[in-house]
Amino acid sequence: MLVILRSVLFNALFYLNLFALMCVALPTLALPRRAILSVVRFWARSNIWLLRTVCGITVEFRGLDRIPPGPLLVASKHQSLWETFALVPQFGDPAFILKRELMWLPFFGWYAWKAGMIPVDRGARSQALAAITLLARAELARNRQIVIFPEGTRRPPGAAPGYKYGVVHLYAECGVACLPIALNSGLFWPRRSIRRYPGTIIVEFLDPIAPGLDKQIFFERLQQVIETASARLIEEGERQRGTASRSRRGDSSGGP
Repeated sequence: MLVILRSVLFNALFYLNLFALMCVALPTLALPRRAILSVVRFWARSNIWLLRTVCGITVEFRGLDRIPPGPLLVASKHQSLWETFALVPQFGDPAFILKRELMWLPFFGWYAWKAGMIPVDRGARSQALAAITLLARAELARNRQIVIFPEGTRRPPGAAPGYKYGVVHLYAECGVACLPIALNSGLFWPRRSIRRYPGTIIVEFLDPIAPGLDKQIFFERLQQVIETASARLIEEGERQRGTASRSRRGDSSGGP
């Protein structure tokens, strides 16, 4: 019951915070792109603070020293809405690849365009790959980091991987290193659920994959390193949740 009450409170504050910052950020539409990215970073950090304060969810970022400087392709595991904002402050100038329909939303879509995010038309297939490649090259030339979720949608922890070809195409065509990211956020912020479970979300930045590999070799290596590390982080998170649950039961049972 406590988890549900905390989750409802967090969700209310999360959307209130989002609405308030969308209103406050209106002047940034007339300012350089960096202005809206500063607002997004503040929004991300405030959400992380709310999660810690209201829900007891902390975060541990591992391997931050593995993030190379300059233009970069970032391929992250996607289990939750959490990583769509929490990864933003970890990069100097990120450009997320997101579905085109999000760009049509009032306020959110305006800010996404202003921030230089990259829309993808999932129904266009080969034409979509060509379009996002052109946009990604342009943003990389501006020294930005292109962030893609290779599976295209959120997958629950432990689900069979479903990597798409888009990340391979970008890797081959853009000629920059690819930084894989593993995480276990879905244990604490499950998809399609209002519940937010206490614990520590772990994000691990893995060794960058140098440009120039054969497409199939890259595809297999990317899946292998992300899935292996994510499985390890999920196991670690499940042990943590199990220990916390046993501790709460012990506390509630009283003592002599």
